[in-house]
Amino acid sequence: MLREQFLSAQWPHVIRAERNYLAFLPPDLPPQLDLGGSLLSRLSAADRAVGELAGVARTLPGPELLAASLIRHEAVLSSQIEGTRATMFDLALFEAEPSAAEAADTSEVFNYVLATEQLLDPDRRLPLSLPLLLEAHRTLLAGVRGGHATPGEFRRSQNWIGPPGCTLNDATYVPPPPERLWECLDPLERYLHADRELPPLLAIGCLHYQFEAIHPFLDGNGRVGRLLITLLLVEWGLLPGAVLDLSAYIEPRRDEYYARLLAVSTHGDWGGWLRFFLEGVTQQAQDAVSRARALSELRADYRGRVTTARASALLPRLVDALFERQSLTIPRAQELLGVSARSAALAVDRLVEVGILHELRRGRRRYFLANEIIDVASGRGVDRWRMSRESPHGQRTLPGFDS
Repeated sequence: MLREQFLSAQWPHVIRAERNYLAFLPPDLPPQLDLGGSLLSRLSAADRAVGELAGVARTLPGPELLAASLIRHEAVLSSQIEGTRATMFDLALFEAEPSAAEAADTSEVFNYVLATEQLLDPDRRLPLSLPLLLEAHRTLLAGVRGGHATPGEFRRSQNWIGPPGCTLNDATYVPPPPERLWECLDPLERYLHADRELPPLLAIGCLHYQFEAIHPFLDGNGRVGRLLITLLLVEWGLLPGAVLDLSAYIEPRRDEYYARLLAVSTHGDWGGWLRFFLEGVTQQAQDAVSRARALSELRADYRGRVTTARASALLPRLVDALFERQSLTIPRAQELLGVSARSAALAVDRLVEVGILHELRRGRRRYFLANEIIDVASGRGVDRWRMSRESPHGQRTLPGFDS
C-alpha cells in the first residue's frame, strides 16, 4: 500500500506496522458529517421507506414466515457478492436434502441463513457485542471454504485487499496490523452502545464502513459486515425482523460498493459512501414492501386453495412451512405433520395437484419446490403474480422458475 493513494488529510491514519509495511488505522466513530443537501434528502427518503416497511411487516399476517423468505434472498445475494454462484433454487434444494444440491457454494449460503437466525434469536445467549459477531463468524465458516481461517476468532496475522497476486506493498488497502487490531475493535464495540449523535441509519452505515475498514477476520469480513447491518436494523428497533435484503442493491453494484468504502479511507469521502448506502436502503425497503405484500397475498391464495370442506386440515400447515423453507420431501412433510408416510405423500401430492409445489426427480428421489414463492421472494415474480391474479375467468398462470 502506498501513502500517495491517500489524500494528505488521511495521512495521520496511515501507520507503519511492526514489520515495516504501511497500513490504515481508521479513526474512531462518529465522523464529522455535513448533513446538508443531498445527504439529508437521501436520509429522509430512507427513513420514510424503512418506516413504511416496518409498518407493513408488523401488520401482515405471518410476518415471521415472510422474514424467513427474505432472509434466504439476502443470504444468496450477500454470498454472491463474495463469489458464490448458488441461487435461491439451489438453497431450496439444499434445504430439502444437502446431497441433492451443488453443496460447496450452497453450504455457504445455508450457513448465512443459520448465522442470521442465530443473531436475531430473541433467546440468544449473548447481547449485541463483539463475541456475538464471533459466534456468527464461526457459524458462517463452519465446514466451508474459509474454514481454515480461524472461524470464530479475530485474526492474528495481516490481511490485505487488492488484485490477485498483489503483496502488502502494492495492495489496494491494508487494514490495521494485528498488533493494533484491538485498538480499533474496542471503540467499535463501545460505539454500538453509545448514545448516538447521528440518526440511526447513518450510524449503521458508519458502523458497516468501520467494520470493513478494520477487516478483523482472515475471511468472511464482507458477509459478517452485512449481517451487522441486518442485526442493527432489528436490534435498534427500525425493523421488526430481517425483511430488508440490502445485498440485492449491492450485488449488481459491487464495484461501486467497494470503491465507495475505499474512498472513505483514502479520501475521507463519507458523503459518497453514505449516499450510496441510503439509496440502497430506500430502494430495497420500497421493493421489500411490494414483495412482502405479494408474499402475504400468495400465502392467502394458497391457503384458500387447500381450505375446503373436504380438504385435510393438515394442508394449511404445509403451506405455511413453504414460506419458511421453499422445499419439501415426503419425510420432512411426515415430520412436520406428525402423520404416516402415506398420509404425508397424499398431502404433498395435493399441493402438487393445485399448483403450489413442483416435483423434481433425481434418480429415485422426489423433491418438491415452491417455485412461485422463490420467484416472488427474489423479486422476479411480483409483477407476474399481480398479472396472474387479474387474469380473466379467475385462471391462474403460474410463473416458470428462473434460477
